[in-house]
Amino acid sequence: EEIRAILGPDFSVSGLSDLGLVHEIPEPHHSLEENALAKVRFVARNHNLDCFADDTGLETEALNGLPGVLSARYAGPAKNSRANIDKLLKELSGKNNRKARFRTVIALVMDGKEHLFEGVVNGIIAREPRGEHGFGYDPVFIPDGYNKTFAEMDAEEKNRISHRWMAIDRLAGFLKQSSAPR
Repeated sequence: EEIRAILGPDFSVSGLSDLGLVHEIPEPHHSLEENALAKVRFVARNHNLDCFADDTGLETEALNGLPGVLSARYAGPAKNSRANIDKLLKELSGKNNRKARFRTVIALVMDGKEHLFEGVVNGIIAREPRGEHGFGYDPVFIPDGYNKTFAEMDAEEKNRISHRWMAIDRLAGFLKQSSAPR
């Protein structure tokens, strides 16, 4: 829905469930770029469609970029957001460096060519979870220039500054430019 709203009525967007894909596509790689490309290549190859896929991670400076590509499964394969947050806060306990960034990479396959679009928002990790909105690490991520976590923001406020929105906006700009009459 978020992507459809940004792209507008000029583009038709289908999800994996529309293609009959109900299982997750593996993300076995060590970078967001590689994982996004693996997913988009899988769909393009198996469905012969122009398509895009993304991968997102929270990267902390004090933990050398962790959780990064492991963000969803940081505390184990169950993808439990609360357990992931608890593990992150425990590993950052006693560290003064709380710098972090959320990063989204979107891979697009269009006309047989691959393109990458990135969105990044810098911030810090709070010492304890705050807020009721959002998902994942939103209760502990405070973006630069703000004194509240993503989870303390409503969806509209968060989306105006989010890493995902930035990446989608770049994708949308590329798609609109690529489809413009020449």
